[in-house]
This record gives sequence, C-alpha cells and structure tokens, in this order.
Amino acid sequence: MDWHLLGLSFITVFLSELGDKSQLAAIALSGRSQSPRAVFFGTAGALLLTSLLGALAGGAVSEVLPTRLLKAIAAVGFAILAIRLLFFNNEE
Repeated sequence: MDWHLLGLSFITVFLSELGDKSQLAAIALSGRSQSPRAVFFGTAGALLLTSLLGALAGGAVSEVLPTRLLKAIAAVGFAILAIRLLFFNNEE
C-alpha cells in the first residue's frame, strides 16, 4: 500500500468536499430527519461509490493515454474552469 498516495488522496478529497453542495444536502437531510445516522451512511456510501467509479475510470483511461497527456488535459480543464469562474460569472 502506498501510504503517501493514500494520505494525499484523503486530504485532496476531504478538502474539496468541505462546503460543497453534497455536504449542504447532507446537512439539510439530517436536519429534517429523525435518523442522522442513516443520512451519514447514505451520503458516505454515495461518496465511496463515486470515488470508486472515478478511480476505476482513471485507471482505465491511464492504460490508454500517457500520464503526461492526462495531466495536461486535467490542467487545461481546471484552467478553463478557473477562467470561467473568474471572468464569466453571471452574478450581478
């Protein structure tokens, strides 16, 4: 087991999930329900499943495309998102 990669993955996902819409949905659901434990297990299961699908898809794509190209595609994608958020945000 690559403990460094495990820790890096945990920290990256943990920080990116703080305050996102799935966490807000979990807060709203648990506030209205009598069973916050069920909300926890439901949301944790959903996050685990989406993470599994992402890891499997990433592994499959990495078999087809070189790592350098994958990193370049990810960098361009994030740059486009950043530019869009900075300059094309339609809030007034």
